[in-house]
Amino acid sequence: MKPIVVIGFLGTQLDAGQGAGRWEKWRPTVSLTQHEDMVIARMELIHTLRHKALAERVQADIAIVSPETEVRLVELDITDPWDFGEVYTRLYDWARAYPFDAEREQYWTHITTGTHVAQICMFLLAESRAIPGVLAQTAPPKRQRAGDPGDCTLIDLDLSRYDAIARRFEAEQRDAVAFLKSGIATLNPRFNALIDEIERVAVRSRAPILLVGPTGAGKSFLARRMFELKKTRHQATGAFVEVNCATLRGDGAASTLFGHKKGAFTGAAAERAGLLRSAHQGVLFLDEIGELGADEQAMLLKAIEEKRFFPMGSDREVESDFQLIAGTNRDLRADVAGGRFREDLFARINLWTYDLPGLARRPEDIEPNIDHLLALYAAENHRVARFNAEARAAYLRFARSDEALWSGNFRDLSASVTRLATLADGGRITGELVQAEIARLRWLWKRAAPSGGQDAIDLGALLGAEREAELDLFDRLQLEAVARVCRDARTLSDAGRQLFQASRGQRTVVNDADRLRKYLAKYGLQWSQLVSA
Repeated sequence: MKPIVVIGFLGTQLDAGQGAGRWEKWRPTVSLTQHEDMVIARMELIHTLRHKALAERVQADIAIVSPETEVRLVELDITDPWDFGEVYTRLYDWARAYPFDAEREQYWTHITTGTHVAQICMFLLAESRAIPGVLAQTAPPKRQRAGDPGDCTLIDLDLSRYDAIARRFEAEQRDAVAFLKSGIATLNPRFNALIDEIERVAVRSRAPILLVGPTGAGKSFLARRMFELKKTRHQATGAFVEVNCATLRGDGAASTLFGHKKGAFTGAAAERAGLLRSAHQGVLFLDEIGELGADEQAMLLKAIEEKRFFPMGSDREVESDFQLIAGTNRDLRADVAGGRFREDLFARINLWTYDLPGLARRPEDIEPNIDHLLALYAAENHRVARFNAEARAAYLRFARSDEALWSGNFRDLSASVTRLATLADGGRITGELVQAEIARLRWLWKRAAPSGGQDAIDLGALLGAEREAELDLFDRLQLEAVARVCRDARTLSDAGRQLFQASRGQRTVVNDADRLRKYLAKYGLQWSQLVSA
């Protein structure tokens, strides 16, 4: 049995008493050493300078009733025992300097005495393990008798030891995970593991979160559910603010995000708060964050790190304490390497990154999502629609096959189920409806993915068949690669920076746009032709 060391605050009221009468009352600190079935080896008795005399009296009385207990008086410089900041700081500094030896001693933190502020601080220090061991809660006897020490209860803050509490936590976590998935019984192991981790991060962290995945994979939906989960846990009091960064251009981008002062630019007729300030104490979801311009990226980095920023046209900073959730369907690592996205911003938002799989990568989750969508349709339209057995089997065979591209992911599935439910006479989705819907989906995906693939460039349409036939394979491959970069870039200069990112640093005069314009002119091409290619 390790020797017991008690750490406690002197009770200026409960531990007080003078003359022989003090032995007739219950004094928590003294009573701790009067239990016959336990021996306190040492007591660290914390007190202020004002109550030194009382601390010495308690020390002397313990020496009488328990001579084997060593009482060390710990005087702390606390001016106001009801000032939380002062009390916690003094206790924390003392605990950090104390030579705890948990291998040889067991520590009890006595929380019955001291001001309520002191008791809370002692609890927090024990919970954070700044003071190792358990809490000791004492209580007077039901009938006061001289020498009766009352009761002493030990509380272990390691909640994993309590099965009932552990089960409650597990149930709460299961409920939270089901909430994030809207109650859909998903079966994909990778997706389920991903949502399990997102649930823990959502309720434990306010750091930025990055959701990566194709369009329609559910990034926006999941971000909103994370916010709603935080709100139920009282971790967010502000709003959920969402914006698609692909819609932000020019001065309007910075104004939309960071706000502006009246007259900051042409057309700024009134002051605007901006979305970052609107998200104060809430969540800001920036979808397609890879589409932000360079200036906005720099301003966003400062806002994330410092929680303050300058609105456009203002010389005074404003503050906003928001949590950022970002979404993208691009590979930001490649954008960083190509100079299209700031490396420091990517590092800041890359603490928690989750790659949401598209629907085609989760074939086992198609059926439960169909059931969920049918339930939503019934709730919204007050009309129930169901597959017959053969129609359901046929639809699922196609939906899970390699032929089903699901290029729009859950948006495609939602639209498909809505069409089937709407056209279902008498609420029955028949085999004929399913075959017609399959034909519609094949047509849709054939248009979305031409034979050359989504990245294909039709040089014949750009140059003419005769000029295309004159190209060597080397020139053809190079021109196709340049055309793809131009098609995906925001401006001619942006495309030039990507294409000449190595050699541009060796030039005295940098004009990427002019170099690219001259290259295209060799083939009789202009930038405007490639943007729409």
